[in-house]
Amino acid sequence: MSRQDIKSMTLEELKKIFLQLKLPAFRALQVYQWLHQKAVSSFDEMKNLPKGLREVLAEQYAIASAEIVRKQISQQDGTVKYLFRLADGELVEGVLMKYHHGYSMCISSQAGCKMGCTFCATGKSGFSRNLLPAEILSQVQSAQMDAGDRISNLVLMGMGEPLDNFENVLRFLELVSSPEGMNIGMRHISLSTCGVVDKIYALANRKLQLTLSVSLHAPNDRLREQTMPINRRWGVEELLEACRYYTRQTGRRISFEYAMIQHMNDSDACAKELAGRLHGMLCHVNLIPVNDVTGNSYKKSAPGRLQKFIDILGERGITATVRRTLGSDIDASCGQLRRRVEFEEGHHIGTIR
Repeated sequence: MSRQDIKSMTLEELKKIFLQLKLPAFRALQVYQWLHQKAVSSFDEMKNLPKGLREVLAEQYAIASAEIVRKQISQQDGTVKYLFRLADGELVEGVLMKYHHGYSMCISSQAGCKMGCTFCATGKSGFSRNLLPAEILSQVQSAQMDAGDRISNLVLMGMGEPLDNFENVLRFLELVSSPEGMNIGMRHISLSTCGVVDKIYALANRKLQLTLSVSLHAPNDRLREQTMPINRRWGVEELLEACRYYTRQTGRRISFEYAMIQHMNDSDACAKELAGRLHGMLCHVNLIPVNDVTGNSYKKSAPGRLQKFIDILGERGITATVRRTLGSDIDASCGQLRRRVEFEEGHHIGTIR
């Protein structure tokens, strides 16, 4: 019988288990704090628990972890790219970024991705599986221990589509924001989606206070379908209607991500059409110079074109900025390091050291 993942359990679930074992509730809190605050990797490290209890827990439960197997540090800005190995050998990525307000981390919610966006390296490697709540959490814990400092902000914008792993991501959010755990507040968490419309409605109804980032990347269906296959399921207007619902339900501003691709979606006409689509919505547009990804011929828009796009949006009441580029001298963009390491190792990811 396989052991159950204990770190994905809430404190209340642990208390119920300990009640069944006829143990006091404070023991459950001790275990929870060992797992979430001290990030132990074995029950033997839980020194304030009786040895017999540690042995019982070790027989029945496993502690998920994310082992750092590769690490790249930008010489330009100190950004750190991590490649983590999970218990079954799957590889996922994370990026740690230093800002004036502290450390922010971009984390993965899936091993690979099903969405197939043409400007993203993650989908080039295909989809393996969803990550457990504890596996998402363990990325943060491993990076925090490696950095030796608290991570205060999180972005679910790494490998995978978070809303395609909806229940596990919701559980992760509950765990990481727990006052008895890492205690990272919802207002310090951003979740990025390529536009899984039914789950945007479901997330809106939860009325969480996180920031929703939506990968839009085009003002109309004709252009968006060229880069984002999901648009064939839910078109631009259907997606934007879900976004309007989200802002009404939560009162939170949406950030629209827009990868600027030269001669494709960066024209004055695109900017004007985008402004019309977003008129009256509580939102912000985040322009992103497109990444260089093996397998496509996309080129970044020129700086002058970026500024013109911003000016057109601004004239029409839409706030827009260019996302700061970090880690440009390393494989900081999503999926790049994993693809390179898998290629180097002949896809034998379980043998990476």
